[in-house]
Amino acid sequence: MTTRQIGIDAHTAGGGALVVAGGLVAAVTGPLGLEKGSWLAAYLVLVGGVALIIIGIAQQNLPTPVPAPIQIVQLSGWAVANAVVIVGALVSSSVTIDVGAVLLLLVLALTWWAGHGLIRLRNTLAYAYLAILTILIVSAPIGMVLGAR
Repeated sequence: MTTRQIGIDAHTAGGGALVVAGGLVAAVTGPLGLEKGSWLAAYLVLVGGVALIIIGIAQQNLPTPVPAPIQIVQLSGWAVANAVVIVGALVSSSVTIDVGAVLLLLVLALTWWAGHGLIRLRNTLAYAYLAILTILIVSAPIGMVLGAR
């Protein structure tokens, strides 16, 4: 059995930073009485951070590397889309949430396309990665509906 090393790339570093940010938000939510703090903490950790870490780790294991321009679009799109969703939720603007969710859908579709080569590996982790992306793609419209409430 060989050990596989996971590098710290922009995806995993950015995801780690979002997990830490989510933890900090969770820590101050109660003392500061932040009404949407719990939601924001969970969003930062799960959608912003953990998903981005998974993307980074998976892309490090692709048969062929994701070209740098696509990675730049992924990361910048991820940052903008999530920022727009967060702002929309904090100001209770369903239109803003929808714009962010559509941007996130585009980034997720690009990421799924970039990672579909993992199917050739025929292993459980490859399938799990693509399943996670699919779940995120399906859950974005659900978030749009819930954000409209």
